[in-house]
Amino acid sequence: MTDSQTLSIDQVWDDFTIQLRRFIASRVRNETDAEDILQEVFIKIHRGIDKLENQLKLEAWVYQITRNAIIDYYRRSDNGVKVTSELPDVLAEENGNEEIESEVAAWLRPMMEELPEKYREALQLTEIQGLTQKELADRLNISISGAKSRVQRAREKLKDVLLECCHVEVDRRGKVVDWESKEPECRFCTVPLTRK
Repeated sequence: MTDSQTLSIDQVWDDFTIQLRRFIASRVRNETDAEDILQEVFIKIHRGIDKLENQLKLEAWVYQITRNAIIDYYRRSDNGVKVTSELPDVLAEENGNEEIESEVAAWLRPMMEELPEKYREALQLTEIQGLTQKELADRLNISISGAKSRVQRAREKLKDVLLECCHVEVDRRGKVVDWESKEPECRFCTVPLTRK
């Protein structure tokens, strides 16, 4: 493990806190418990980051830890909270193709760099920094409908970049289940054309 990898816990915190907080909050109704789970996740990341051999798999690894922490939360729940339908959703992700989905999601940041500035900025502020579309409108001094339109167009343009790179298969819920590169030397997914 190099020094740059050792220091990456701060970068992981910066890069993932907002996303993970939203991810956990969408699966755990109690805000205090969601914050506790987030702290638990970062403790596990801190303890295990030196064992991560391939930093390209960082995002998949972080989300795997997070899903496991949510599952553990429901399994040890003895505070009167019944295991609800939320747990099967988490377990379905756990047992599904979450690694494939995380892998594809990891390409999105470099793909965002391909977008025109105004669309890249809209996605950066809403999807990564977690601003609402109202906050985006205020920040950019545009109307709310203008902000919504810009984010929607940015998502469409990002999808176009992704589909130009790869054929992506999704299930009925929109989860990525498989992908195949359209180019032998794709600059985003960098895998041979015949991955399967």
